[in-house]
Amino acid sequence: MKPRFLFHGSPKKLIGNKLVPKKAKDMEKVKENLHTGIYATDIKKLAIAMAIICSKGVNYSGLNFTRKNSKGIIYEGWPEQKEIYLYTLPSETFRRTGRIAHQFVSLLSVKPVRTEKLFINDYKNLFRKSKKHGGMKISK
Repeated sequence: MKPRFLFHGSPKKLIGNKLVPKKAKDMEKVKENLHTGIYATDIKKLAIAMAIICSKGVNYSGLNFTRKNSKGIIYEGWPEQKEIYLYTLPSETFRRTGRIAHQFVSLLSVKPVRTEKLFINDYKNLFRKSKKHGGMKISK
């Protein structure tokens, strides 16, 4: 069953009143990311961690998550910005993306029902620096 609301994290503040579908730059060649769309999750911490690891200053990153624990892993760089944005979205136009259980996609523009400005320093428990190199290059 699909939840009533989903979450989308972003390092950028929304311009206008709707999120517009686009190809996720960090997963262009990943099979589950075949659509141009708006990607969202039913796990709030996961959306926050994703926004942080995609923020300015992070060059390579990855994500390790379960329902109870979402953790962004930064392989190269470090967040240079102080805040990110969390959008709460109505789930009507979203569908599951396939094998990734907590990922949903909407092929249509979506107007958030709530926008929160969050400070990265308040969510240090959701990301860490890795000593190994790996992950995906974030295209800016």
